[in-house]
Amino acid sequence: MRHLRAAAAVTLAISVAAGVTGCGGGTSSGGGSNESPKTLTYWASNQGPSVEADKKILTPELKKFEKETGIKVKLEVVPWADLLNRILAATTSGQGPDVLNIGNTWSASLQATGALLPWDDKNFEAIGGRDRFIDSAVASAGKEGEPPAAVPLYSLSYALYYNKKMFADAGISTPPATWDQLVEDGKKLSKDGKWALGAEGSNLSNNIHQTFVLGQQHGADFFDKDGKADFTSDGAVSAVKQYVDFMAKDKIIAPGNAEYAQNQSLTDFAKGRTAMVLWQAAATTFASQGMKPEDWGVAPVPVPAGAPGAGKQTNSMVAGINMAVFKNTKNIDGAKKFVKFMTSDEEQKILCKTYGSIPPVKAAQSDPAFSAPELKVLRDTLATSAAPLPQVPNESQFETAVGTAVKELFADAAAGKPVTTETVKARLEKAQQTMQQ
Repeated sequence: MRHLRAAAAVTLAISVAAGVTGCGGGTSSGGGSNESPKTLTYWASNQGPSVEADKKILTPELKKFEKETGIKVKLEVVPWADLLNRILAATTSGQGPDVLNIGNTWSASLQATGALLPWDDKNFEAIGGRDRFIDSAVASAGKEGEPPAAVPLYSLSYALYYNKKMFADAGISTPPATWDQLVEDGKKLSKDGKWALGAEGSNLSNNIHQTFVLGQQHGADFFDKDGKADFTSDGAVSAVKQYVDFMAKDKIIAPGNAEYAQNQSLTDFAKGRTAMVLWQAAATTFASQGMKPEDWGVAPVPVPAGAPGAGKQTNSMVAGINMAVFKNTKNIDGAKKFVKFMTSDEEQKILCKTYGSIPPVKAAQSDPAFSAPELKVLRDTLATSAAPLPQVPNESQFETAVGTAVKELFADAAAGKPVTTETVKARLEKAQQTMQQ
């Protein structure tokens, strides 16, 4: 997703919505029909610095669509704190928009409600074909083996941002390519009240994003082939311990980061208190906090050995926003035309440049803007070494359960309590039991 945030759904709400068939949303009145389309309602996720900023960005584009098709789009930009609950309410009530944005990690959960239009070959053909989109982005749009529940709209991945001056002062000439190098460099950087690596220890989604990637590197998926929780495998335990050990054992993350959940690690980086941070598209935030582009560099997220992007070493989750259509919209043809417009090559270039994201549409990536150093790293990672979070209906429960376990382990580390393999496994066992209740 564009901003780090907890994507945990209310479990009861999801299970209720999953049991509703035939509900979907769509225009309730005056919205037109396939025979005479007049309007569409669109819930856009808050991508920019504010809801008002998004309205200013999107309104001219929606006017273009209206001029081309005669279909007026009624826009509502929904804050992230409200979006998932609004969507779940719409799936149960049948009163919702025609088209909406969803966080891509929610795709399988919302797919399980049965409320979203499946993007089978016929529907993909209506917007130019599935092969227009990069594979990793489509893989984040629903359960494997089923037609995706949404279409990729904005894509992102993680990168390692580093402070050039702090690196030079520590005698470090290049950013680390492996985790061993990161720890070695981190110990040189963590001194005089400054620290090597920033983290958001109380942000459940961030915890999941980081430990999922480390889990992939340790051969763990956190779910078995049948979609059953598998949080206590050796790989999963090793991944979580490695992440928390950056604070507990290696001492390269400040203990105070255990309480961070509101992007404070970006502020620390911008103010020169932290030398590195793992993040998605951070340039705009750094600029807003006084950093100049020449102050920082960007590199792929480290891997266990070798070079990032080589072979099949995952070093990021697939982040981003998908675009979905409520199945029972009264204007299905207009909705598909709108999705086609928003994912057209030209609109992808305009919108992704504005929001600092990577176009999931292959042809749009040829624009020189996406070859700038930061976006090139994000783009190449997305294409070669990013993997989608588990596409299972209870993915949001996974974020809550395991994200909370990691949060508690960071709290232990900050308090000076030992973080052992046994304590990590015990916390993950508790998380797995929570999933099974």
